[in-house]
Amino acid sequence: MANRYQAINLSQGFPDFDPPAEIIEAGQRVMREGPHQYAITWGDPDFRQALAAKQRRFMGLDIDPDRNIVVTCGSTEAMMAAMLTVCNPGDKVVVFSPFYENYGADAILSGAEPIFVPLVPPHFTFDEAVLEAAFAQHPKALILCNPSNPSGKVFSEAELLTIARLAERYDTFVITDEVYEHIVFEPHRHRYFASLPGMAERTISCSSLSKTYSITGWRLGYAIAPAEIIDGMRKVHDFLTVGAAAPLQAAVVVGLNFPDSYYAGLTQSYSKKRALFLSYLDKADLTYYPPQGAYYVLVDIGPFTKGTDIDDTAFSEWLTRRVGVAAVPGSSFFREPIHNYIRFHFAKKEETLAAAGERLLRLRDTWAADHP
Repeated sequence: MANRYQAINLSQGFPDFDPPAEIIEAGQRVMREGPHQYAITWGDPDFRQALAAKQRRFMGLDIDPDRNIVVTCGSTEAMMAAMLTVCNPGDKVVVFSPFYENYGADAILSGAEPIFVPLVPPHFTFDEAVLEAAFAQHPKALILCNPSNPSGKVFSEAELLTIARLAERYDTFVITDEVYEHIVFEPHRHRYFASLPGMAERTISCSSLSKTYSITGWRLGYAIAPAEIIDGMRKVHDFLTVGAAAPLQAAVVVGLNFPDSYYAGLTQSYSKKRALFLSYLDKADLTYYPPQGAYYVLVDIGPFTKGTDIDDTAFSEWLTRRVGVAAVPGSSFFREPIHNYIRFHFAKKEETLAAAGERLLRLRDTWAADHP
């Protein structure tokens, strides 16, 4: 619809700007020189060594590139391989709602039964008693997206410690999706779940290079976990995809070797984009949850649709067609019957965000004209 109506597409979360020049140049060199054949199925050794060195710095863990890493085709495959490794058909898995849509599908494909625990709007906090009731059903795993898609929530240290305590008490694995690990806004801080006391042994840390280096189309992901789990994941991964693209693994090593200043600059850049886009939402008098991390923002459309039969899908279609900005209906992410949110993303050039913002300033008047 965005293409059809020439709308600015703030729906699917991918940038409209280039990756770092060093990565592009390395890609060009690799395309000329190779490698062009299979890498070791669980990841090129140079890639794994560079990744282990980077993640040691940020996670504060001892990561052996030969025993604790499997490289996958994006974090989507890493999550699927993790589920298939630790879950048998009929096992239960705790999933916070709202959630990135793949988690429900991962549970179905692995034969597991999801137990949904709501993150209650507008602050997207969980009720500890409800979470413990879910753990009391003895799930095999809990899926934790932090920072969170779609809400932009960053789980606090206290919340993470609560999850850790319950995971230990009920002997549950925690599968994390931490692809936005370097996109966190002041004063919030990202804490790797595996770095919590006693959690490294039961955590499968899944992530990707897509968001950190603006290469969503390269599909390079990974999982970090104890050796016995990785051994199982490598088998699953081998039969799912054989391996991630060898030339792309070779090309992105230069990015994994970037200094810490790169990641500080990334956060600073996204902080500016966030501030710009939220300023337009404020000018448009829209109600939203200020994202603490990632690059998404949930906007409450209840003031427009309340008392009507128009849901978030119909509103998103109207917004694309009449205002010229595309969003994702929030119900895509909620297990509960919640239809009063839409999700925008701001991983765009500042001029793109400004153009979208100017269009959103017309939203109220256009809505009033179309719904007298």
